[in-house]
Amino acid sequence: METVFDQHLKSSETTSKKRILIVEDQFIEAHDLQLILEKANYEVVGIARSVDQALEQIGIEKPDLVFLDIMLKGNRNGIDLAKILKENYIGFIFISANSSKTILDQAKITQPYGFIVKPFREQDVLTTLEIAFYRQEYSLETQLMQQMQLQKDMNEILNSNLKWENALLAFGKMVQNYISFDYLEVGFANTTHYANLGIMRRNIDDYQIINPEKFSKITDISIKELDETYKKSKIDLEPVIYSEESLINNFQVAPIKSMISHNFGIKSYLVFPVSIETIKRFYFTFYSRNFNIYSAETLKLLVNLENTFLQFVTKMYPKTISDTNQKETIKELKPLNNSVGFEGIIGNSPQMITVFDYIRKVAPSDTSVLVLGESGTGKEKIAQSIHALSPRKDKPLIIINCGAIPENLAESLLFGHEKGAFTGAVDKRIGKFELADGGTIFLDEIGEMPLELQVKLLRVLQEREIERIGGRSSMKIDVRIIAATNKNLEEEVAAGRFRMDLYYRLHVFPILVPSLKRRKEDIPELANYFIKMYSEKMGRKAPLLSDNALQQIINHNWPGNIRELEHVMQRAILLTDGNTIKEIELFTSSKMNAEQANESFSIKTILENERDYILYILKKCNGKISGIGGAAEILDIHPSTLNSKIKKLEIKRELN
Repeated sequence: METVFDQHLKSSETTSKKRILIVEDQFIEAHDLQLILEKANYEVVGIARSVDQALEQIGIEKPDLVFLDIMLKGNRNGIDLAKILKENYIGFIFISANSSKTILDQAKITQPYGFIVKPFREQDVLTTLEIAFYRQEYSLETQLMQQMQLQKDMNEILNSNLKWENALLAFGKMVQNYISFDYLEVGFANTTHYANLGIMRRNIDDYQIINPEKFSKITDISIKELDETYKKSKIDLEPVIYSEESLINNFQVAPIKSMISHNFGIKSYLVFPVSIETIKRFYFTFYSRNFNIYSAETLKLLVNLENTFLQFVTKMYPKTISDTNQKETIKELKPLNNSVGFEGIIGNSPQMITVFDYIRKVAPSDTSVLVLGESGTGKEKIAQSIHALSPRKDKPLIIINCGAIPENLAESLLFGHEKGAFTGAVDKRIGKFELADGGTIFLDEIGEMPLELQVKLLRVLQEREIERIGGRSSMKIDVRIIAATNKNLEEEVAAGRFRMDLYYRLHVFPILVPSLKRRKEDIPELANYFIKMYSEKMGRKAPLLSDNALQQIINHNWPGNIRELEHVMQRAILLTDGNTIKEIELFTSSKMNAEQANESFSIKTILENERDYILYILKKCNGKISGIGGAAEILDIHPSTLNSKIKKLEIKRELN
């Protein structure tokens, strides 16, 4: 049986050793960690007992990664060192015996690649390292942060009333933070004349728009000659980088690029077309005065931002352009969510487009995904889309609600059991993980999983194998994990209700699904979708939504998110006799003013409501659980299930 250690050793034999620095002031723990790392064929470049020693060691030999204890002797602790490491682009993993919320909050700001709790096991160390080097290699977190910030900055431009040229200047300044350029050329491809605009960077924060007339003066050629030069220039259909020899060769077939390069001292450029319904192409060409400034990573970033750029063009480009076909093309642009793989997800807001981008980015890989968001935001739909767009799409997607698994049946449900393994096991049972082999497991409400089960799940994630209850041997499984929760897992970790190592194992690629109140521009489309869906189910013509009714649902705060909106629209159809929904009857429990809606404590969670209801029934039954007239009979659940819920919800049987 191949262990995690064997896998690490095998992969290390064919690659250069990764160099690791240990910063730990406890000799025994530092020595144990060194033995684990060297056994797995990593190179330990040294052991530092303080921040000063660590900095001295880094000055001699820069490590690939640092294992860093938070609590160190001296004036500076591990968090102080982490900030320095981050500035020098050195990845690090925290090791600590302290998991208090204060320590976690301070550590989180430094953005570590992992967190191991003392005492640690060999498996914990090696798995955390695997995740850390994966993150470091692909810079997933860096890319996510860049894209989130760029999307935020883009939203400010899109929500502004800037004219095209001013919007273009704002766009250029924003993009400069992510893709360096000295000259940026933008415009639709056409066959008649040169109509592109340029953004010339004059100094650190000074940009100037160069229109065709101004460019004609700079180059000292007429507009007619400029048009002729452009018409005989080759147009690239795909993203491409030109530098050194390829740049010289491209000058021969694209003289307009040669003209720009000659006049602005350009040494490399990147062409990035954005397709609008495949009929028209809008081009962004980044020019730099440096050699080889653009790389495959730059192209990768641009591809991930394609929808953001497309959104900018369709929203900000002047709508009074003379090209009728161009106007129609922009007008008829289909929402992103109509693409294959996003069925059932409605929304074309900037926030949802970002989510779609993340789904497309992560779907092709086997990376673990953690879907975060309030209850009712559609986290299960996100998981379904990731699976549908992945190479595993033809294999099963198994959905498990972690909050609904009875503790006494959890292990059997997840991993299966053999016949006779325990009382009542009259047949062999195939567990959910085994059923999902080759496919995807979606662990919904992962924050509700009991600690005992978290330990078993972590082992499955690390070993990639399961063992049925009563089984004599383990079996390898190949599953991709997608988890979701509406809880703050960091707070759960700090409170000791969720394992830190499991959190970091799942938190490789987080996707935050926005609440409905943060994407209100999607409400009309969502409402009409539910109206059409439920009207078809009822066999009636879909009623129209009046302006008054539409304004009602837009103004509502939607604490229950999309699930609440769906129920409200279903009810509205049932209450409407004519062809128009004139008014929306919002549920009494949902009628909160804006001040109340912003107070999270005024809304009870499902678990809180369940706890209150069970306690109410118990009081009515005078504490009786099983038998005739017992709480289990009234609740229509098995007494053992009720006992499990009482324990889980911490219900005290104190009856008045």
